[in-house]
Amino acid sequence: MGTEAPSGLFPSGPPRPTYREPHPVRAARVFAGLVAGVGWLLLFGLLASDLRGLVWWLALAGGLAWLAALVLAQYGDRGGAVGVTFAAGAGWTLAGGLVALYWSVTGEFPLW
Repeated sequence: MGTEAPSGLFPSGPPRPTYREPHPVRAARVFAGLVAGVGWLLLFGLLASDLRGLVWWLALAGGLAWLAALVLAQYGDRGGAVGVTFAAGAGWTLAGGLVALYWSVTGEFPLW
């Protein structure tokens, strides 16, 4: 009775390997990246004097933020990269919404 084959429910072999993320994303780092990204966009947005300038400055700042996020994701903190890209996307969304609002109210496209 003691030589029965194991059922497989409790394997008797070595434990399976556990794979872990080398750079896990933490909420505090995402928040720090978000704050840094919003500050970056705010600094560029303050350079503008009208809606057209604001949109172009935010487009430039968002593009540079995405490049920084790519570098962060590859070589640094992935959580910070997530926060920075979230801020850049929110800035682009705000700029696009302002253009759409201005265009719908005045009938003039503000970027050209």
